[in-house]
Amino acid sequence: MANLLIYQVDSFATRPFSGNPAGVCIPEEPLTEAFMQDVALEMNLSETAFLVETGESFGLRWFTPLREVDLCGHATLASAHVLWETGRLALEEQAVFDTRSGRLSSKFSDGDVVMDFPAEPPEMDVEVPTELKHGIDAELVAVGRNRLDYFVVLPSEEVVRTLRPDMTLLSTLGSRGVIVTAESDGPSDYDFVSRYFAPKFGIPEDPVTGSAHCCLAPYWCSALGQSRLVGYQASARGGMVEVRHSGGERVELAGRAVTTAKVELLVSPELAGGV
Repeated sequence: MANLLIYQVDSFATRPFSGNPAGVCIPEEPLTEAFMQDVALEMNLSETAFLVETGESFGLRWFTPLREVDLCGHATLASAHVLWETGRLALEEQAVFDTRSGRLSSKFSDGDVVMDFPAEPPEMDVEVPTELKHGIDAELVAVGRNRLDYFVVLPSEEVVRTLRPDMTLLSTLGSRGVIVTAESDGPSDYDFVSRYFAPKFGIPEDPVTGSAHCCLAPYWCSALGQSRLVGYQASARGGMVEVRHSGGERVELAGRAVTTAKVELLVSPELAGGV
């Protein structure tokens, strides 16, 4: 097998060094799970995506530095971006992915990558674990949970932005991570803000989390009575995510991407004991 080429892409970004960086690897042959995990650890990004062409679609898996995950938005956006940028797909073609969360698709529209994802609305008024209450250490306006994450509504945008959670406590929760959110404090380019913490998966704070917006979209579209909103994830890098939800089982997430690097991995799976 030839040396692997890994693209590093800033997702939900309009300029380099913003949004959320992801690795994208399209090997000529399938890789073992152990080798993909080693590569993700070496890249040390919140997620590295691995694609395998399977005819009309691509198999897609996502790995954090510590483990495989069931759903990742920003690395899916990065994957579609790379497929179009490298000419593997024409811009008018959809990027179709088969994943652990079912079939996902992306289309290119006026510079945006528009992704069709499952809606993951939170079930509200759940029992609040002590670790979550003390780990957030702020007024919890509402608490919910979906199959992936805890979902916490805080009193204001300022509280979301200044929050300093206890990562040790959050890492003990039986969820992938914790979404915190609030409505925008005033007139701005976005309708709501959020942050996302997943220390159990080796990601203390994720810069911009597409999959979290599968939860944020149905909640805020319902709460604000609109089918199309813009969210801002208020991490140090930050990023905008446009969301569309009309009450069904799917959501659309839209954003842009910028390729910042191409990394040639000089260690083959054979030498690393990965096959």
